[in-house]
Amino acid sequence: METTIKNPSLTQVYNLLKYTFVIIPIVAGADKFTNLLTHWDQYVNPGIANLLPFSASVFMMIVGVIEIAAGIIVLKKTELGGYIVAAWLTVIALTLLPGLKYVDVAVRDLVMAVAAFSMARIAKIVA
Repeated sequence: METTIKNPSLTQVYNLLKYTFVIIPIVAGADKFTNLLTHWDQYVNPGIANLLPFSASVFMMIVGVIEIAAGIIVLKKTELGGYIVAAWLTVIALTLLPGLKYVDVAVRDLVMAVAAFSMARIAKIVA
């Protein structure tokens, strides 16, 4: 059993990570329906796109719903949500690596996965 720690600096880091991983997945997920930030279809690995029974646009809308749900889970159950977001970002990064077209995005997603995992671990001792 972990002990709750009352440390203002650690709590501040925890809250910063928590609200980042609430807001960003919800915004990115919602944008899968509008494509205002980017055209998300371009990020679908062609090998995966060819296996889908529907268009890449529909696939990205499904991804958007999952991301919105993940953001809400982080808000309500931060530790669990952190692990879900970390896993989700890792999967996204791994699907981007084979084509070598979006390695920068894959690396960024892996860094965010580490941050989400760290948030989940901190949640055990701060929340």
